[in-house]
Amino acid sequence: MRTSTCDVRSARHLLREQRKNRNRKLELKAGKIQKAALRRKYHVRKKVFGTPERPRLSVFRSNRHIYTQIIDDTAGATLASASTKTKIQRDQLPNTGNIKAAEIVGEAIAKQALSVGIKCVCFDRNRYKFHGRVKALAESAKKAGLVF
Repeated sequence: MRTSTCDVRSARHLLREQRKNRNRKLELKAGKIQKAALRRKYHVRKKVFGTPERPRLSVFRSNRHIYTQIIDDTAGATLASASTKTKIQRDQLPNTGNIKAAEIVGEAIAKQALSVGIKCVCFDRNRYKFHGRVKALAESAKKAGLVF
């Protein structure tokens, strides 16, 4: 039995439609995850505000790197920053997305803050749980001399 070209085209069309629907579902799911992350971020940020006397220590983590900034929210200025992308940290670390890397970044941000004259900070965990790399960074910054 031979299939007509119309049957083949309609089968291709159906497959395309199924793929599109799958992609739409994934996009909706990704949108829900992003909305939940933003909601968590806003819940944290409405309680944490950096002042000149006590600036905010903000953390951002990706799968490969971790970044920190000390921010004065009244002036809107970054006073110090450290990450696993800086040359000094990259040379020390074979892997930049693990707890050991977060500890080294925590020590680095504490040293920079103390050199600028900042001793007390508010810890802004952003949208992340205080667990794993975020916790390791905070504890190493405390050990290095920052007060939360």
